[in-house]
Amino acid sequence: MKITVFGATGGIGGQVVAQALDAGHKVTAVVRESAARDSAGLGLSHPALDVVTVPSLTDPEALRPALDASDAVISGVGPRGRKVGPVASQTARGILAALAASGVRRLVAVSAAPVGPVPAGDSFANRRIVLPLVSALLRDTYADLAAMEDQIRRSDTDWTVVRPPRLVNRPLTGAYRTCVGGNVPRGTTISRADVAHLMLAVLDDPATVRQAVGIAY
Repeated sequence: MKITVFGATGGIGGQVVAQALDAGHKVTAVVRESAARDSAGLGLSHPALDVVTVPSLTDPEALRPALDASDAVISGVGPRGRKVGPVASQTARGILAALAASGVRRLVAVSAAPVGPVPAGDSFANRRIVLPLVSALLRDTYADLAAMEDQIRRSDTDWTVVRPPRLVNRPLTGAYRTCVGGNVPRGTTISRADVAHLMLAVLDDPATVRQAVGIAY
């Protein structure tokens, strides 16, 4: 499979690139000029890796060459901080327009657990303390991700949105819980490597098309 990865220099995107190459896929990594100038910016090189450098991720015409002959797109783009602005929703608009123009239909994008509903069976602490506090502190971040999800839902793509809770930097385990259509109850953390693992795994799973998928340990 040929996969185009947006946000390839980020924590999740970088893991997607590395794991996809290890799995034998061809990968086009889309890198903003301000993030890296060539494949060295990704910290790896591979004969099946192509790097496309773009001024930004908001211009569909600049993104279209990265979608040439791609079978699927994975976006690890997310907010980079509360003061940066609505990064996720702005870039989603450009990516979706480029997908529509290129005819690529399969899209997997990362969001966040607080954007989804509180799962049945969640702990009292999560329902009454942790989630309300986090949602209040990062209100603008989650509003940005919610706007991104809304754009994706209204698109003609065969989309899947992956919603992790708090991200940590730990090795890939492949041992995590998922919930199609909701969040994982009592799930508080997940590694970026395991989020990337799930994003690759759902590419061929028809049960996840046009669904949000929760993930947590």
